[in-house]
Amino acid sequence: MFENTLDSYAHSNGLKNTNTYFKVLFAILTMLVSLVSTSPVIPFIVFSLVTYLIIFKAKIPHKFYLKFLLVPFIFAFITFVFMAVFFGVGFHVLELGIFNWAVTADGFNLGLLVFARMLGGFSCLAFLALTTPMTELFSVLERLKIPKIVLELAMLMYRYIFVFLDEGINMYHSQETRLGYSTIKKSFKSMGMLGSNLFIKTWVKGEQVYLAMESRCYTGSMKTMGEYGSIRSIGTRNLALLVVFEVVLFIGTCLTGNFNIF
Repeated sequence: MFENTLDSYAHSNGLKNTNTYFKVLFAILTMLVSLVSTSPVIPFIVFSLVTYLIIFKAKIPHKFYLKFLLVPFIFAFITFVFMAVFFGVGFHVLELGIFNWAVTADGFNLGLLVFARMLGGFSCLAFLALTTPMTELFSVLERLKIPKIVLELAMLMYRYIFVFLDEGINMYHSQETRLGYSTIKKSFKSMGMLGSNLFIKTWVKGEQVYLAMESRCYTGSMKTMGEYGSIRSIGTRNLALLVVFEVVLFIGTCLTGNFNIF
């Protein structure tokens, strides 16, 4: 049922067996360099490189990745349009002819920078989410001394996402077999019934899961599974390559700091 979800790809991608700490360090450091860049050049390079790693190295289907990228891309594009039109001063690059709206040079450059940063940062997070199972991430976060209450809440939320999906998909298939979506009118009615009943059924299912955990000696504390590898097992060579890569990106950030389209 969940063969095409983010979690399934995280457990079966081409970089699954790569050291978890190495992937975390790569994603976080690259994202930070992308965010501190004062020009859109480096964030776009980061986005292109990470997209290459996700599709060609991790073997994530490009259609799934594009769908995964669609919502943040639309949000980033809307942000770019609004900043280009309503922010900044300077000469007008484009007159829209509506309510004296115009695209200014400063607004366009600022909007493009924000757009590039959003794509670069999200691609790094997508790389981490699509190549690393959440159980390993929780284990790494535990080793980094993240408060236990935060980790346990995150693990419970992660577990209940699948409870929610399971109930929703079962209800949808039940309605579909009864021709609940044969017409537009029936589709709206079925979706309304699904939405109203899903919360109640998920709540009941959650209570059942909690009782099952209690029957297995749950005392309010959950142990995380051991992560794949450790900091020491990254290797000197890989660490050196990572440092060189991040330094090159940072130098590129400094060299392209004054780059603007207009």
